Amino acid sequence: MNYVRIARRIARIAATNPEVDRWTDRSRVRHDRPMLRLGAVVMNVSDVDRAGAFWSAALGYTRQPHNAAFLVPEGAAGTRLHLDEDDSTHLDLWADGEADQRAEVERLITLGARRVDWEYPEDADFVVLADPDGNLFCVIA
Repeated sequence: MNYVRIARRIARIAATNPEVDRWTDRSRVRHDRPMLRLGAVVMNVSDVDRAGAFWSAALGYTRQPHNAAFLVPEGAAGTRLHLDEDDSTHLDLWADGEADQRAEVERLITLGARRVDWEYPEDADFVVLADPDGNLFCVIA
């Protein structure tokens, strides 16, 4: 089972679900500036339940009922924390659709990011890049 693929699909569904819009304030996105927002920090952990209990208490975040590995700020918009036992720690940068994603990927490359050889699933909504220091991150449509 590909947990990364499942997590990304859930994140995409959650991002369009009106019930979770309170966690993602899209009205603050300005298109005269970069069209990306820090959607999530994906953190590699050895035990999702233990890490979820710790980080929920440490940050005052709430575990989402549909997936306890997704933690969100309680009662406010902000960056989510995704706990994952298989994926490496990285940032998920969210774009508002495929056109913005393509434009942002190209903009990031001109800033010094590079494309990474990656085995993408057929329905991938993300592009994996590396920053100038080699740190991986995803740009998600």
